[in-house]
Amino acid sequence: MVINPSDLLIDVLRKHGLISVKLACDTQVCGACTVLISGKPVSACTTLAIEMDGHDVTTVESLTNGKELHSLQQAFIDKGALQCGFCTPGMILSSIALLEENQNPNEDEIKHYLHGNICRCTGYNTIVEAVQQAATERSKA
Repeated sequence: MVINPSDLLIDVLRKHGLISVKLACDTQVCGACTVLISGKPVSACTTLAIEMDGHDVTTVESLTNGKELHSLQQAFIDKGALQCGFCTPGMILSSIALLEENQNPNEDEIKHYLHGNICRCTGYNTIVEAVQQAATERSKA
């Protein structure tokens, strides 16, 4: 695939079938397009694809290990932290980055880290609980 200098990362990813990356605000405000670039959360809607050469790009599609879900994916299911599912991929990826930086975040730290990810369905309580569950499970492993 030829990538033009003006191609946005979200468009390239979606053209490759990675549809967990959602386009919503188109201005780096809502978090629906969040991906991990070398482990850090980035808005794919404002990132040029050509800048990703040499970087690892992680989407939700790459989290499963065979049929086994990532611990955060499972925690979101266990806690009912998703309803429509539109924001869920971005929330999960941002939460993964958080847990890489802080293995045992408290509620305020989780809320602060996820401030750039907007959810209009759940009210955030179950999302925070899911991140706390995943953190607890990681600490046991």
